[in-house]
Amino acid sequence: MTAFSTVTLEVPDPAAASAFYDAFGLSPYVRLRAAQSPADGFRGFALSLVVSQPGDVDAFVAAALDAGATTLKPAAKSFWGYGAIVRAPDGAICKIASSAKKDTAPVTRRVGQVALLLGVADVKASKRFYTERGLAVAKSFGGKYVEFATPSSAVTLALYPRRALAKDAGVPQEGSGSHGLVIGGDAGPFTDPDGFVWEPASA
Repeated sequence: MTAFSTVTLEVPDPAAASAFYDAFGLSPYVRLRAAQSPADGFRGFALSLVVSQPGDVDAFVAAALDAGATTLKPAAKSFWGYGAIVRAPDGAICKIASSAKKDTAPVTRRVGQVALLLGVADVKASKRFYTERGLAVAKSFGGKYVEFATPSSAVTLALYPRRALAKDAGVPQEGSGSHGLVIGGDAGPFTDPDGFVWEPASA
């Protein structure tokens, strides 16, 4: 089975981005390096943090805003739980959510799961592309969502329709230039149908 191992964000200012992700609490899950080419508009992906309760959502949002993030969607209850979406200073979109609607324990800022959501034009076609390269599917809901088995990574890899991902984030779906994202794995270097770049995890 092909392994997905690392998430590298290409950022305009690696030192500033490092300070942000340290303060936000995502530094164990992402690598950073200087951007090699410009990006404009929606970059086609989002980082999703799942936490246990609303108080933890609020704590992560406060830390992100204090470190320079901007609010895309303020924290609010919904039929599925409680969540918020922020944009990091480097432009990456981060979603923080909990399936709970009430706090039942002290706030810990403990991350339950981090997922890299790739916004793709055709979920079924991208699923086929990735399974042909050895990734195993953990969950699949037709053309709406695919989650891969990622036992070698602390981050879950998932596919989502690009338009739906942009709508969920509260941003226009248009974007051009680099995704500003490099995915590390053992499938060898390649670029997927939506322009997401993979490289050997050791790179």
